[in-house]
Amino acid sequence: MIVIYDKKGFTPLLTLEAHSLAGRDLSGANLKEANLVEVDLSGCDLRGADLSHADLRLARLAGADLRGCTLEGAQCSGADFSGARLDEADITGADFSAARLDADALRRAVTSATPGEAKITFGD
Repeated sequence: MIVIYDKKGFTPLLTLEAHSLAGRDLSGANLKEANLVEVDLSGCDLRGADLSHADLRLARLAGADLRGCTLEGAQCSGADFSGARLDEADITGADFSAARLDADALRRAVTSATPGEAKITFGD
């Protein structure tokens, strides 16, 4: 059984009878402020999911479908987004420092901030 908690570790946000989240359909899931540090979400369908302010540090999202999801204010440093789809994902205020991601995928993402105020963080 897998239980995903909020960042404080008190509130369960998602419970699944599974051994792994890789490849799962989590489309539309409410994972706002979820603790997903080092979690393997590779190949997951996260279309339309709310991952705002989630902690995705060092998470594996390779090949994940994040179209239309909300990553607003998410901590994504060191995460692996290689091959992930980010079309129409809201990445306003997200931290992608040291993350592995395709520049083309990121260009298809959006921010809800006015141009110049997006405050998306990238590493060197």
